[in-house]
Order: sequence, then C-alpha cells, then structure tokens
Amino acid sequence: MTSERDADLIVVGGGPAGVMAGLLFARAGCNVRIFEKHADFFRDFRGDTVHPSTMEILDQLGMLQRFLHRPHNKVDRAELRLAGREWTIGDLSHLHTPAPFIAMMPQWEFLDFLRVEGKAFPGFYIEMESPVESFIEKEGKVLGVRMKDGRDVIAPLTIAADGRDSIVRGKLPLEDLGAPMDVFWFRVAKPRQEIGGLRGNVERGRLLVMIDRGDYWQCAFLIPKGAAEAYQKRGIDAIREEVAAAAPSDLDLAELDEISDLHLLTVKLDRLTTWHKPGLLAIGDAAHAMSPIGGIGINLAVQDAVAAANALAGPLASGESLDPLLARVQERRMFPTRVIQGGQKLAQDRIIGRLLQGTEPIRQAPLIIRLFDRFPLLRRIPGRIVGLGVRRERVQSPAAPSPTKP
Repeated sequence: MTSERDADLIVVGGGPAGVMAGLLFARAGCNVRIFEKHADFFRDFRGDTVHPSTMEILDQLGMLQRFLHRPHNKVDRAELRLAGREWTIGDLSHLHTPAPFIAMMPQWEFLDFLRVEGKAFPGFYIEMESPVESFIEKEGKVLGVRMKDGRDVIAPLTIAADGRDSIVRGKLPLEDLGAPMDVFWFRVAKPRQEIGGLRGNVERGRLLVMIDRGDYWQCAFLIPKGAAEAYQKRGIDAIREEVAAAAPSDLDLAELDEISDLHLLTVKLDRLTTWHKPGLLAIGDAAHAMSPIGGIGINLAVQDAVAAANALAGPLASGESLDPLLARVQERRMFPTRVIQGGQKLAQDRIIGRLLQGTEPIRQAPLIIRLFDRFPLLRRIPGRIVGLGVRRERVQSPAAPSPTKP
C-alpha cells in the first residue's frame, strides 16, 4: 500500500471470473483487491455447472482434489424427453481430461472454494458488501474505482467482472444478439436414490429442463421473451399446469404453490465489441452475456480469467505497462465467444424459438436427435463442445515462490 496506489489490481465483482482472476494474479505476486457488492455468495439459481474445462484449470493449479471434496453431483450425459420417449443427446464420459463430467455444485460453494484457495496468497483480498459506484478516469485512462461509500481505490489495472449488468456497460460498445426466451427457475423435491442427471422435456410449446441436485430437481421452465408478467398474472395454478404438461408424470409439483417460488432469469445474449481501454479490461459476463443453453457461461468466464492472467499477471507483477497488452486478451477470447454465442443463437432461433411457438403434439424427434440416440459416438460431439468448449486455456501465468497452503 502506497500513497500512489492502493493495489496492483482491482477486480469489480466477486463471481467466478472475478475471484478466479484475483486468485491467479495474487498467485503471481500481485496485490489484488476484489470488491463484491453482496454480503455473501449465497444466491440461489445462479449457474451451478462446473465443466471439465474449469476442472482442468483446477487440476493445473493443484486444486482439483480439494475441489472434489466439496459437495457436488456428477453429470456425464444429457437426455431429452421428446415425442413420447427418452433420447440421449450428449456424452461427456469419454473426454480425455482429469474430470470427464459436469460437477453440479452450488455457485456459492464454488466461490467459497476459490476464496479459501486464494487466501494461500498474501496479495489476495476480497471485500464483501462493497459496491463500486464508478470508474475513476483521467484523460481517457481508468485509474481505479470510486466506491459507493465514497472511497477512492487506485490501481494500474481494473478488471470489470461484475456480470451482465456491469458498470462497464455503456462505457464500451455493445452488440446485442437477441434472445427469444426468458426462464423461470424453481425447485421441486425428488427421491435422493433416484439418479436423474440432466434432462430436457419438450411438449406442445413447453420446454422444461431438470437438473439433478441430489434431493431436489433444479428446474428451468422456458417462456417466450417478455411473457413473465402475463404468466404471473394468470396465477401459480395456471403456471403449474403449464409445467405439468411438459414434465414427466412422476415429477412432484406440490411444492410449486406460490408465485414467489419462481425466480425469473431475463435471458441476454450480447457481447462488447471492445473489451478494454487504458487501465481497464472486461471479462466474463461483463464482456459477453451468455444464454443459459449448455450452462457454459461460468466456464467461459473462468477461461477469460485464465487468459487475462496469462497475458497480464507477469508484466503487472514486474511493473510493466499493461495498456499495450490488454488487446491480447480480447484477441485470444473473442473467437471462442463468437463460436459459443453463435451456437447458442442458432439453437435459440432455429429450435427453442420455434418450439415455444408450437401448439401441436410433437410426433417425431428431429433427425439430429434421432442420430445422436442411434449412434453413441455422435453423442461425444456435443459432449466435447459443452464440456471443453473452444480454444480452452492452460494456466501459464507465473507463480510467486512459497505461498502458504490453505
């Protein structure tokens, strides 16, 4: 701490991208301050899928086994109930990676794990219940942040990792790709002994996704974009009937008895066309809001954090100027962002949007679904894309000597 700066790096936002970035930069010997606006990490119905690509990163850091000691469920395949039967459409079990499955872990558990691991490094500090008001700028360069409590915090680099409603939105140009749906999240009980994995259910314009969380199903009911208020006005009984029409007959919906049981996710699909300016870099959902399709958002955000540390942590620790290097992170990560968002948009427009408008019974599954089900080898393709993504990162940022173990 000096009169000229308060940290080497400021991270705005304590989500997966922000905490992973803070950990990696602190590991490299940087003095990092992460500011999270909430008092804790406990917020339900956030993304809870930790994919093989993220667990590869944890393995490279020597953290994977400690991570797997945290409570989680394993999912290595995806199923779809359509046209009166079950179809297997994705298989991750054959991936050549340390953890060939999706770890279904509450996001607060994952973030707490990263926070505990980060404490091994002297420069890692996360401040909860500390909302950032704005950036401090001078002559086009970001010098730090102004907190809502009036404090000014100065650092040579600020990373915006505060999600799709980031304070960086409006500061940098944005491209909106659009989304035809929103999502109601809710939970219903299930017998713990029943193994459910990941299931999709489609019936007459209704789409229900069910994620096995041990003793309950985490459910996502897709609705047309902007239709949430109209659904809510119809009341919980009408909504429960809609859900039941798509759900398996053995799904117990008795717990879905109040409107407050529904948590609305307004789906966005967009990206900044420029992720940086002098002194500032955006990563994760702040740089690219992802659709929930595939549950890829968290894992793409973690990959951004790794790429940022690979390019910037060493130079920052040694006191080099970072501004000429910021573009490298966007150059590295824009390609996978475009590819994944392109696939999500295709699925939204060509499949989900059309299904949400359908009113007739679905008598036959699309050809691609039938092919996945008939030829098991084909299921590995979506499994690889969802599990490992595109252009996955490897930790190359330096490690400062002799951190204490958590």
